Amino acid sequence: MSAPAAAAIIDVHGLTKRFGDRVVVDHFDMRVTRGRIYGFLGPNGSGKTTTIRMLCGLLTPDEGEGTCLGYDIRKEAALIKREVGYMTQRFGLYEDLSIEENLDFIARVYAVEGRAAKVKATLERLGLHSRRRQLAGMLSGGWKQRLALAACLIHDPQLLLLDEPTAGVDPAARRDFWDEIHDLAAAGLTVLVSTHYMDEAERCHELAYISYGKLLTQGTVAEVIAGAGLVTWAISDGDLVALGHALRAAPGIRTVAPFGTTLHVSADDEAGLTAALAPFRSAGLTIKPIEPSLEDVFIALMQGASDNFTPPAQ
Repeated sequence: MSAPAAAAIIDVHGLTKRFGDRVVVDHFDMRVTRGRIYGFLGPNGSGKTTTIRMLCGLLTPDEGEGTCLGYDIRKEAALIKREVGYMTQRFGLYEDLSIEENLDFIARVYAVEGRAAKVKATLERLGLHSRRRQLAGMLSGGWKQRLALAACLIHDPQLLLLDEPTAGVDPAARRDFWDEIHDLAAAGLTVLVSTHYMDEAERCHELAYISYGKLLTQGTVAEVIAGAGLVTWAISDGDLVALGHALRAAPGIRTVAPFGTTLHVSADDEAGLTAALAPFRSAGLTIKPIEPSLEDVFIALMQGASDNFTPPAQ
């Protein structure tokens, strides 16, 4: 039976997946309620896609349990798939079919009632009606993205899983895409999205950061930043390139990153920053305390993560 409105749309505990000797997802816990946009962040190979595939029934976990849309992720995977829209990293529709033909095909696969009317309504909602006869293979990245989203929505899913959906898409198309995602969430659709873009992460209601299969942190943007406990200073004036190289080797410094004409330097406490910058105080630097960015936090988290790569036997 489908999940009631008050229940968690996703509620999983201890999800673990191995490929050979490598643990790709390591005892992952997550709870997501209806109408939330939940962002997955992490480097390539961190386990984001594997986790998403376990949640929607495409992969069976080696350990762990839980529910998605009220269905058991192990025993009722087929039922989960029918109520999920899954948008993969790469465009997966037929390039030699038109926009309308692709949507009609997907609607047939899901046995959508009133198929013709549903396809027409979806074309109009996603702004695709004027291009409905254009071949999918002739579309730009932004229009392909819009078509892929339309295909995910044609069967009225309760959960939308987006795996790096805006890779290679221009900023204007990305913004339009995210405006649509927020409209869908406001209407009650739950969205789980993996992304590498910090500005997109900040548009999510909650975040989870995974590295080498392990969950490092989760919560709202404010909670994630506060939980990292970083102290960050913005430094301007002086030779920032030379200063950046020197500070990266200094004890106690977590992250050093140039931002335009300033250098953002983060440490676990103010004492660490003061000690690291002491040799450069006479260099005419301008120092200003700032709030650490999401990127500062994630880079700092990465530094403490252990690589799960197992080299092949010699």
